[in-house]
Amino acid sequence: MSRTTRVQDGPVHHGYELTHLAALEAESVHIIREVAATFERPVLLFSGGKDSVVMFHLAQKAFWPAPVPFPLMHVDTGHNFDEVIAYRDRVVAQTGVRLVVSSVQDDIDAGRVVEDTGPGASRNRLQTTALLRGIREHRFDAVFGGARRDEEKARAKERVFSFRDEFGAWDPRAQRPELWHLYNGRHHRGEHIRVFPLSNWTELDIWQYIAAEEIELPPIYYAHDREVVPRDGMLLAKTRFLQTYPGEAAQTERVRFRTVGDATCTGCVRSDADTVDKVIAEIEVTRVTERGATRADDRISEAGMEDRKKEGYF
Repeated sequence: MSRTTRVQDGPVHHGYELTHLAALEAESVHIIREVAATFERPVLLFSGGKDSVVMFHLAQKAFWPAPVPFPLMHVDTGHNFDEVIAYRDRVVAQTGVRLVVSSVQDDIDAGRVVEDTGPGASRNRLQTTALLRGIREHRFDAVFGGARRDEEKARAKERVFSFRDEFGAWDPRAQRPELWHLYNGRHHRGEHIRVFPLSNWTELDIWQYIAAEEIELPPIYYAHDREVVPRDGMLLAKTRFLQTYPGEAAQTERVRFRTVGDATCTGCVRSDADTVDKVIAEIEVTRVTERGATRADDRISEAGMEDRKKEGYF
Protein backbone atom coordinates (compact mmCIF):
# COMPACT_ATOMS: atom_id res chain seq x y z
CA MET A 1 0.00 0.00 0.00
CA SER A 2 1.72 3.15 -1.17
CA ARG A 3 -0.73 5.87 -0.29
CA THR A 4 -0.25 8.16 2.73
CA THR A 5 -2.24 6.91 5.72
CA ARG A 6 -3.03 7.92 9.28
CA VAL A 7 -3.85 5.66 12.18
CA GLN A 8 -6.58 7.38 14.22
CA ASP A 9 -5.17 10.77 13.16
CA GLY A 10 -1.70 9.59 14.15
CA PRO A 11 1.75 10.48 12.84
CA VAL A 12 1.95 10.24 9.06
CA HIS A 13 3.71 7.30 7.48
CA HIS A 14 4.15 6.46 3.81
CA GLY A 15 3.70 2.91 2.59
CA TYR A 16 5.79 0.52 4.65
CA GLU A 17 8.26 3.16 5.80
CA LEU A 18 7.29 4.49 9.21
CA THR A 19 8.43 7.86 10.44
CA HIS A 20 10.45 7.94 13.66
CA LEU A 21 7.39 8.99 15.70
CA ALA A 22 5.14 6.42 14.05
CA ALA A 23 7.65 3.67 14.87
CA LEU A 24 7.76 4.75 18.52
CA GLU A 25 3.99 4.90 18.62
CA ALA A 26 3.67 1.41 17.13
CA GLU A 27 6.12 -0.03 19.67
CA SER A 28 4.28 1.58 22.59
CA VAL A 29 0.86 0.45 21.34
CA HIS A 30 2.21 -3.10 20.98
CA ILE A 31 3.48 -3.04 24.58
CA ILE A 32 0.16 -1.71 25.92
CA ARG A 33 -1.83 -4.35 24.04
CA GLU A 34 0.57 -7.07 25.20
CA VAL A 35 -0.09 -6.10 28.82
CA ALA A 36 -3.86 -6.06 28.31
CA ALA A 37 -3.69 -9.55 26.79
CA THR A 38 -1.32 -10.99 29.44
CA PHE A 39 -2.35 -9.52 32.79
CA GLU A 40 -5.61 -9.62 34.73
CA ARG A 41 -5.54 -6.26 36.52
CA PRO A 42 -3.36 -3.60 34.87
CA VAL A 43 -3.38 0.06 35.88
CA LEU A 44 -1.86 3.16 34.31
CA LEU A 45 -0.11 5.66 36.59
CA PHE A 46 -1.43 9.11 35.73
CA SER A 47 -0.16 12.31 37.33
CA GLY A 48 -1.21 14.83 34.69
CA GLY A 49 2.43 15.19 33.67
CA LYS A 50 3.33 15.16 29.98
CA ASP A 51 4.65 11.59 29.90
CA SER A 52 1.59 10.08 31.59
CA VAL A 53 -0.62 12.18 29.31
CA VAL A 54 1.12 10.79 26.21
CA MET A 55 0.96 7.26 27.66
CA PHE A 56 -2.80 7.56 28.21
CA HIS A 57 -3.20 8.96 24.68
CA LEU A 58 -1.38 5.88 23.35
CA ALA A 59 -3.60 3.60 25.42
CA GLN A 60 -6.68 5.25 23.92
CA LYS A 61 -5.27 4.59 20.45
CA ALA A 62 -4.40 1.01 21.33
CA PHE A 63 -8.04 0.09 22.01
CA TRP A 64 -9.97 2.57 19.87
CA PRO A 65 -12.96 2.64 19.41
CA ALA A 66 -13.39 0.66 22.63
CA PRO A 67 -12.64 2.41 25.94
CA VAL A 68 -9.35 1.88 27.73
CA PRO A 69 -9.87 -1.43 29.60
CA PHE A 70 -8.01 -0.49 32.78
CA PRO A 71 -8.15 2.37 35.28
CA LEU A 72 -5.77 5.25 35.95
CA MET A 73 -4.09 5.64 39.32
CA HIS A 74 -2.74 8.89 40.73
CA VAL A 75 -0.36 8.72 43.68
CA ASP A 76 -1.35 12.02 45.24
CA THR A 77 1.16 13.74 47.54
CA GLY A 78 -1.39 16.42 48.43
CA HIS A 79 1.20 19.00 47.34
CA ASN A 80 0.37 19.09 43.66
CA PHE A 81 0.11 22.08 41.37
CA ASP A 82 -3.51 23.24 41.18
CA GLU A 83 -3.34 23.45 37.37
CA VAL A 84 -2.30 19.80 37.14
CA ILE A 85 -5.08 18.51 39.42
CA ALA A 86 -7.63 20.54 37.45
CA TYR A 87 -6.29 19.01 34.23
CA ARG A 88 -6.40 15.49 35.69
CA ASP A 89 -10.02 15.88 36.72
CA ARG A 90 -10.95 17.33 33.35
CA VAL A 91 -9.41 14.36 31.49
CA VAL A 92 -11.29 11.90 33.71
CA ALA A 93 -14.58 13.74 33.15
CA GLN A 94 -14.09 13.93 29.39
CA THR A 95 -13.03 10.32 28.83
CA GLY A 96 -15.06 8.51 31.49
CA VAL A 97 -12.02 6.50 32.57
CA ARG A 98 -11.98 5.24 36.18
CA LEU A 99 -9.54 7.06 38.44
CA VAL A 100 -8.03 5.51 41.55
CA VAL A 101 -6.33 7.96 43.93
CA SER A 102 -3.81 6.68 46.45
CA SER A 103 -3.18 9.51 48.88
CA VAL A 104 0.00 10.19 50.83
CA GLN A 105 -2.11 12.12 53.35
CA ASP A 106 -3.98 8.90 54.18
CA ASP A 107 -0.69 7.22 55.05
CA ILE A 108 0.37 10.17 57.19
CA ASP A 109 -2.96 10.17 59.03
CA ALA A 110 -2.73 6.40 59.63
CA GLY A 111 0.82 6.65 60.96
CA ARG A 112 2.30 4.50 58.20
CA VAL A 113 4.75 7.27 57.28
CA VAL A 114 6.11 10.31 59.06
CA GLU A 115 6.13 13.63 57.26
CA ASP A 116 9.21 15.85 57.44
CA THR A 117 8.54 19.47 58.31
CA GLY A 118 10.24 22.80 57.79
CA PRO A 119 11.90 24.40 54.77
CA GLY A 120 13.27 21.85 52.35
CA ALA A 121 10.83 19.15 53.43
CA SER A 122 9.03 17.21 50.70
CA ARG A 123 6.46 14.44 50.55
CA ASN A 124 8.01 13.06 47.37
CA ARG A 125 9.71 10.07 48.99
CA LEU A 126 6.51 9.20 50.85
CA GLN A 127 4.87 8.35 47.52
CA THR A 128 6.45 4.89 47.60
CA THR A 129 4.26 3.77 50.51
CA ALA A 130 1.12 5.17 48.86
CA LEU A 131 2.00 3.56 45.53
CA LEU A 132 2.61 0.11 46.99
CA ARG A 133 -0.52 0.35 49.14
CA GLY A 134 -2.61 1.26 46.08
CA ILE A 135 -1.20 -1.67 44.12
CA ARG A 136 -1.82 -4.07 47.00
CA GLU A 137 -5.34 -2.88 47.84
CA HIS A 138 -6.53 -3.10 44.23
CA ARG A 139 -4.50 -6.23 43.44
CA PHE A 140 -2.93 -4.68 40.36
CA ASP A 141 -0.53 -7.08 38.65
CA ALA A 142 0.85 -4.73 35.98
CA VAL A 143 1.53 -1.02 36.48
CA PHE A 144 2.20 1.26 33.51
CA GLY A 145 4.70 4.03 34.23
CA GLY A 146 5.81 6.91 32.03
CA ALA A 147 9.55 6.69 32.79
CA ARG A 148 11.99 7.08 29.89
CA ARG A 149 15.58 5.86 29.69
CA ASP A 150 16.93 9.28 28.74
CA GLU A 151 15.69 10.86 31.98
CA GLU A 152 18.16 9.45 34.50
CA LYS A 153 20.80 6.72 34.64
CA ALA A 154 18.87 4.41 37.01
CA ARG A 155 15.92 4.52 34.64
CA ALA A 156 18.27 3.78 31.75
CA LYS A 157 18.88 0.36 33.36
CA GLU A 158 15.18 -0.47 33.47
CA ARG A 159 13.66 -3.05 31.14
CA VAL A 160 10.29 -2.43 29.48
CA PHE A 161 8.81 -5.18 31.70
CA SER A 162 10.39 -4.60 35.13
CA PHE A 163 9.79 -7.33 37.68
CA ARG A 164 8.94 -6.26 41.26
CA ASP A 165 8.87 -8.68 44.18
CA GLU A 166 6.19 -9.02 46.86
CA PHE A 167 7.58 -5.91 48.58
CA GLY A 168 7.52 -3.86 45.36
CA ALA A 169 11.33 -3.83 45.28
CA TRP A 170 13.43 -3.68 42.13
CA ASP A 171 16.68 -5.62 41.71
CA PRO A 172 18.70 -4.22 38.77
CA ARG A 173 20.75 -7.45 38.66
CA ALA A 174 17.67 -9.59 38.15
CA GLN A 175 16.38 -7.98 34.97
CA ARG A 176 14.96 -10.29 32.33
CA PRO A 177 16.19 -10.31 28.70
CA GLU A 178 13.90 -8.71 26.11
CA LEU A 179 15.36 -9.90 22.82
CA TRP A 180 13.24 -9.34 19.70
CA HIS A 181 10.67 -7.37 21.76
CA LEU A 182 9.58 -10.49 23.61
CA TYR A 183 8.45 -9.63 27.14
CA ASN A 184 8.30 -11.92 30.17
CA GLY A 185 5.41 -11.07 32.49
CA ARG A 186 5.65 -14.18 34.65
CA HIS A 187 5.12 -13.49 38.34
CA HIS A 188 3.65 -15.05 41.47
CA ARG A 189 0.70 -13.78 43.47
CA GLY A 190 1.67 -10.63 45.35
CA GLU A 191 4.39 -9.74 42.85
CA HIS A 192 3.82 -7.40 39.93
CA ILE A 193 5.40 -6.00 36.79
CA ARG A 194 6.13 -2.32 36.13
CA VAL A 195 5.71 -1.60 32.41
CA PHE A 196 7.33 1.34 30.62
CA PRO A 197 5.90 1.84 27.10
CA LEU A 198 7.88 5.10 26.66
CA SER A 199 11.28 3.60 27.50
CA ASN A 200 12.78 4.34 24.08
CA TRP A 201 11.31 7.84 23.75
CA THR A 202 13.25 11.03 24.48
CA GLU A 203 11.98 14.34 25.82
CA LEU A 204 12.18 15.70 22.27
CA ASP A 205 10.19 12.74 20.93
CA ILE A 206 7.49 13.36 23.54
CA TRP A 207 7.13 17.01 22.55
CA GLN A 208 7.20 16.32 18.82
CA TYR A 209 4.46 13.73 19.35
CA ILE A 210 2.43 16.21 21.41
CA ALA A 211 2.72 18.64 18.50
CA ALA A 212 1.82 16.03 15.86
CA GLU A 213 -1.17 14.74 17.83
CA GLU A 214 -2.25 18.18 19.15
CA ILE A 215 -2.37 16.83 22.71
CA GLU A 216 -3.50 19.23 25.42
CA LEU A 217 -1.26 19.63 28.47
CA PRO A 218 -1.56 21.49 31.77
CA PRO A 219 -0.76 25.15 31.08
CA ILE A 220 2.29 25.20 33.38
CA TYR A 221 4.27 23.40 30.67
CA TYR A 222 4.26 26.65 28.69
CA ALA A 223 5.85 29.99 29.55
CA HIS A 224 3.93 32.11 32.03
CA ASP A 225 4.67 34.65 34.74
CA ARG A 226 4.96 33.12 38.20
CA GLU A 227 6.35 33.94 41.63
CA VAL A 228 9.38 31.72 42.25
CA VAL A 229 11.95 31.23 45.00
CA PRO A 230 15.58 30.67 43.91
CA ARG A 231 17.12 27.73 45.80
CA ASP A 232 20.17 25.54 45.11
CA GLY A 233 20.40 26.66 41.50
CA MET A 234 16.70 26.00 40.84
CA LEU A 235 13.57 28.11 40.71
CA LEU A 236 10.84 26.66 42.94
CA ALA A 237 7.30 27.91 42.51
CA LYS A 238 5.97 29.88 45.44
CA THR A 239 2.94 27.85 46.49
CA ARG A 240 1.08 27.35 49.76
CA PHE A 241 3.16 24.18 50.22
CA LEU A 242 6.63 25.73 49.97
CA GLN A 243 8.24 26.88 53.21
CA THR A 244 11.09 29.31 52.80
CA TYR A 245 14.42 29.61 54.59
CA PRO A 246 15.35 32.87 56.33
CA GLY A 247 16.54 35.37 53.74
CA GLU A 248 14.76 33.72 50.83
CA ALA A 249 12.46 36.02 48.87
CA ALA A 250 10.07 35.37 46.02
CA GLN A 251 10.50 37.07 42.67
CA THR A 252 8.40 37.08 39.52
CA GLU A 253 9.93 35.36 36.51
CA ARG A 254 8.68 34.15 33.14
CA VAL A 255 9.04 30.38 33.42
CA ARG A 256 7.75 27.00 32.33
CA PHE A 257 7.99 23.50 33.80
CA ARG A 258 9.81 20.72 31.97
CA THR A 259 8.55 18.06 34.36
CA VAL A 260 5.72 18.06 36.89
CA GLY A 261 5.83 16.44 40.32
CA ASP A 262 5.44 17.46 43.94
CA ALA A 263 5.36 21.28 44.06
CA THR A 264 7.92 21.39 46.89
CA CYS A 265 10.72 19.76 44.88
CA THR A 266 9.92 20.45 41.21
CA GLY A 267 11.67 23.45 39.73
CA CYS A 268 10.90 25.48 36.64
CA VAL A 269 13.16 27.09 34.04
CA ARG A 270 13.23 30.60 32.67
CA SER A 271 11.59 30.53 29.27
CA ASP A 272 9.59 32.48 26.71
CA ALA A 273 8.37 29.25 25.05
CA ASP A 274 4.60 29.72 25.20
CA THR A 275 3.76 27.38 22.30
CA VAL A 276 4.59 23.76 21.56
CA ASP A 277 6.82 24.75 18.62
CA LYS A 278 8.83 27.10 20.82
CA VAL A 279 9.22 24.40 23.48
CA ILE A 280 10.53 22.00 20.84
CA ALA A 281 13.03 24.62 19.65
CA GLU A 282 14.29 25.00 23.25
CA ILE A 283 14.64 21.27 23.81
CA GLU A 284 16.55 20.79 20.57
CA VAL A 285 19.45 22.85 21.94
CA THR A 286 19.39 21.87 25.64
CA ARG A 287 22.04 19.54 27.04
CA VAL A 288 20.55 18.89 30.49
CA THR A 289 17.75 16.40 31.12
CA GLU A 290 14.53 17.70 32.61
CA ARG A 291 15.01 15.80 35.86
CA GLY A 292 18.64 16.85 36.14
CA ALA A 293 17.72 20.49 35.76
CA THR A 294 14.54 20.75 37.80
CA ARG A 295 14.08 17.95 40.36
CA ALA A 296 15.50 18.49 43.83
CA ASP A 297 14.61 14.91 44.80
CA ASP A 298 17.19 13.61 42.32
CA ARG A 299 19.98 15.49 44.08
CA ILE A 300 19.90 13.48 47.32
CA SER A 301 22.87 11.37 46.27
CA GLU A 302 24.61 10.06 43.16
CA ALA A 303 22.47 6.92 43.37
CA GLY A 304 19.36 8.57 44.84
CA MET A 305 16.92 7.41 42.17
CA GLU A 306 18.26 3.87 42.10
CA ASP A 307 18.00 3.57 45.88
CA ARG A 308 14.39 4.71 45.79
CA LYS A 309 13.53 2.34 42.94
CA LYS A 310 14.91 -0.55 44.97
CA GLU A 311 12.44 0.45 47.69
CA GLY A 312 9.50 0.37 45.24
CA TYR A 313 9.49 3.91 43.81
CA PHE A 314 8.36 4.65 40.26
